[in-house]
Amino acid sequence: MSKLLDIARYFRSYWGWSVFSIAMSSLFEIVDLAVPYAIGQLLNVLSGQAVDAPIQAMTAQVARITQQPTGQTLSVVVLLGIIFLTTVVRAPVQPWLTHWFHWDIALRSRRDHTGRTIAKILTLPLEFYDENNAGRIAGRVARGVSNHTWAYPEIAGQMIPKIIRVLGIFVVISLIEWRIALLFLLSFIFIFSFTMKTLRWLIDKEEILEKYEENTESRTAEIITNIKTVKAFATEANELKRQKQRLEREFKVVDDRIHRGYTVLFSWQRLVIQSSVFVVLSLTLWATVQGQLSLGHFVTTLTVSSMAYSELEPISSLAEVFARRLASMQRLHEFMRLPLGTDAANLADHPDAVRHYEFSGKVHFEHLRFGYDSERSVLEDINLLIHPRQTVALVGRSGSGKSTLVKLLFRYFDPQSGRILIDGQDIRSLDITGYRKRLAIVHQEVDVFNGTLLDNLTYGNPTATFTEVEAACQIARVDEFIHLLPNGYKTVVGERGVRLSGGQRQRLGIARALLVNPDVLVFDEATSSLDYESERSIQLAMQNILGTRTTLIIAHRLSTVREADQIVVLDQGKIVEVGSHEELLNQGGIYHRLHMLQETGELIA
Repeated sequence: MSKLLDIARYFRSYWGWSVFSIAMSSLFEIVDLAVPYAIGQLLNVLSGQAVDAPIQAMTAQVARITQQPTGQTLSVVVLLGIIFLTTVVRAPVQPWLTHWFHWDIALRSRRDHTGRTIAKILTLPLEFYDENNAGRIAGRVARGVSNHTWAYPEIAGQMIPKIIRVLGIFVVISLIEWRIALLFLLSFIFIFSFTMKTLRWLIDKEEILEKYEENTESRTAEIITNIKTVKAFATEANELKRQKQRLEREFKVVDDRIHRGYTVLFSWQRLVIQSSVFVVLSLTLWATVQGQLSLGHFVTTLTVSSMAYSELEPISSLAEVFARRLASMQRLHEFMRLPLGTDAANLADHPDAVRHYEFSGKVHFEHLRFGYDSERSVLEDINLLIHPRQTVALVGRSGSGKSTLVKLLFRYFDPQSGRILIDGQDIRSLDITGYRKRLAIVHQEVDVFNGTLLDNLTYGNPTATFTEVEAACQIARVDEFIHLLPNGYKTVVGERGVRLSGGQRQRLGIARALLVNPDVLVFDEATSSLDYESERSIQLAMQNILGTRTTLIIAHRLSTVREADQIVVLDQGKIVEVGSHEELLNQGGIYHRLHMLQETGELIA
């Protein structure tokens, strides 16, 4: 039941229009029953048998208005009028009161919820993306939203009205012959009970299939993302084999269990339906022969009961389609219920909603303690004061907590104890979006979007003037390779910047960071994956920035941090040494050892 409530809530913004459109669709389904009823009454008129009291009263009323004598002709005209109104007149009206609203509601909901899922993606904590790749997330969202969109017109526009129609037919037959109506009702209860029981079993299998499909799509996305590595290691055959195994697993579930289950269900349904139709025909015919039913009632009962049983197949087909869609829809709701990150409440649709700050760049890490789980601390009692426009380098072995410290500075996570102050203010008390806009970071792997070079440069500051772009590119030494690109700033750099070298992407990242004019600028391993020439270009670009703002440098290569005002050495989550390059060398501690290892070409443990 909770799954169905989730789906109903998906459309809650349009519940009023939903109720109206479902009611109108159901009404038109009931109105359809007027045609077989009128035809049955026509047969009574033509065969000289009595028509029902409502038709007699209607004919008498028409006679009084038109001053025409009551008789066979007027009765035929009245019954033809009923058929005309319920077929010809209603034909152009029905689509606008039903079909239009069903799809309008579905499409509006798709727009609304796609926006909500994007907002969800933007506000989930970073650890979620460490565990789920882009293909898995995008596939789950796309299937969930798409299946909601398609399911609504099927359920609201077809299934519910058809069920209402079946109930209307039961009422019509009850008024004619209650014993046949009772048989009709019992057969429907049996068929629906059997169908629902089987569908619940099949829905469980659909959920298994949904997870299998997510795994396959996830791996396919990884293959596409890492295609260079796949080709470099010549593992195409292995990847194909693994994917074929996944596809075979999906096939066995969908064919041997799900498809077979639906086929068995439909086989039993058809047997019970045809048996019921035959029994109703026999009983109705017997009642007519015995004089208990008129010829018109015989035709009406047989026609509407056949209409009801004929609706069972499309209702079952719609139920099957809904069951197939339900798993992906439920997976979307599970996704939307995931806990949000620290910045969830600060997602603003309009830039004016973001609070603007200006900081001098004074950063104070005060008694900071943090761990990704409660069992182990990554940082322990960190105390560090960075003055405005000071350049501070963080060095240490891998896993010493350098990058974690930066993640806390950007509030990707909050510390278990202690606090981070900027200009004396606890960053947790600040509007997180406005706060982050005063920071910028250049990662080891610069993220590049599939657009022009200019689009990527101005990503953090779309209002930057071209003069400002050129100035930033000059400082970051991007101008050294602009003329090599076919269309200069308008060159499309490809997805993930595949048309740029590693050094070019790094310099693009520096220029992009400078264009937001940050108060605090972070370089996170900005040169560790570059060759000597590219590293030297990045170092020169960084030298142009030092002293212009508070700068935090994380580096394995100590050559990058020689010019820092202060070098902080971390080991096992604690600050163990602080000083300038020369001071730390003279101390003969961890920094001295790291420096000697790099000078001799040995690896840092």
